[in-house]
Amino acid sequence: MASFINVSSPPLLLRASAVPSLSPPSLKPITQFKGLCWRWRLKCTSKEDAEPEFETAKPASSFPLSSVSTYNWCAALGGIGFLETAYLTYLKLTDSDAFCPVGGGSCGDVLNSDYAVVFGIPLPAIGMVAYGLVAALGFQLPVKNLPFGIGESNGRLILLASTTSMAAASAYFLYILSSKFSGASCSYCLLSAFLSFSLFFITLKDFGLQEIQKVLGLQLCIVSLVLFALNTSYGTSPPVSSSLAEIELPYFTSEITTSSSPFAVSLARHLHSIGAKMYGAFWCSHCLEQKQMFGKEASGILDYEECFPDGYRKGTKIAKACADAKIEGFPTWVINGEVLSGEKELSELAQLSGFEFNELSQPS
Repeated sequence: MASFINVSSPPLLLRASAVPSLSPPSLKPITQFKGLCWRWRLKCTSKEDAEPEFETAKPASSFPLSSVSTYNWCAALGGIGFLETAYLTYLKLTDSDAFCPVGGGSCGDVLNSDYAVVFGIPLPAIGMVAYGLVAALGFQLPVKNLPFGIGESNGRLILLASTTSMAAASAYFLYILSSKFSGASCSYCLLSAFLSFSLFFITLKDFGLQEIQKVLGLQLCIVSLVLFALNTSYGTSPPVSSSLAEIELPYFTSEITTSSSPFAVSLARHLHSIGAKMYGAFWCSHCLEQKQMFGKEASGILDYEECFPDGYRKGTKIAKACADAKIEGFPTWVINGEVLSGEKELSELAQLSGFEFNELSQPS
C-alpha cells in the first residue's frame, strides 16, 4: 500500500508534502497526557483519603472501657462487703460480740436487736449473699462467663437489680438506726451502707440515661418490694423497747476471777516499764476478757485507762486521755506509739512490745 502511494503520487504533491505544515499540532497527545495525570492525581487523592479510614477502622472491643471499670469496682467493693458480712454472720451464729465502738454503746446493741433478723434469717447472711452475687457478676461479666447460659444484657440487669435492692435496704436501715437507735455508733452499718450506695451509683452510671429510662419501672418495683418485705418482717416482730439514747449506764467494776501465771505477771511488768497502755470501757466484754487473760494480779500491774469513768448516758463525752489518744474502739492498746485495736493474745503482746522469753516466763 505504501509503494502504491509513492508511485501514483504526482511530484507536486510530493513536494508540497515536504513543506512544513502550518496547521496547529494535534492536542490528542497532550490531552492524553493530561488525562493520565488527572487519573494519577485521582488515584493518589483517593488513596490518601482512604488511609485515615483504614487507620480509624479498628476492631471494636466487645466491652467499653467504662464497663470494664464498672465491673472491676463491683468486684472489689462486693468483695469487701462479702468479707464484712461474713464476719458479722460468724458473730451472729456463734453468739459472739462485735468489736465495741466508741460511745453510744457497742455495735452488739444494734447487731443483736430485732432489726438484725429478717423473716428469721440473720441480716448479715442476706447481705453476704447479695455482696457475693455482685462480686461474682463483677468477675464474670467482663469475660462473658455467666452460668446457666445467661447473656450479657441479662447479667447487667441482674447486677442493676441487686445493687438497687441493696441501696433501698441500706436507706431503710439508716432510717431505723437514726430513729430507733439514736446516739448509737455502728461502724459496720455505716460501712455496709457506703458500699451499697457506691455499688448502686457505679452500676447506674454504666447504664446511661437512655437505658435507665427503659428499666426505671423495674427499679421502682424492686424498691417497693424491698421496703414492703422489711416492713412486713418487722411488723410481725415485737418493737425495740427503748433506744440507746434513753439508756443510762452507771459506772461499775467487773471482778477478775482468773489467776495470773508467771509469764503474765512478767509481761505486765514489762508493758508497764515501757509505758504501754490499755484503753477500755467498763461495759465492754472484750476489755474484761483481755484482763481475764492476764489474771487478777497481772491486771493490777497494767496501765489501764477507763474512757468513761463516770458512767455513760446520752451526751457523755469520752475521757480526755482517750480522746487525745484517738481511740476508735475498745479495747485498744498503745505500745511504743503504735495503736492496736482489739483484744490480743499474751504471746502477741509480748512480740509487739519486744518482751523476751526465758525459762521463768514461759506461758502456761
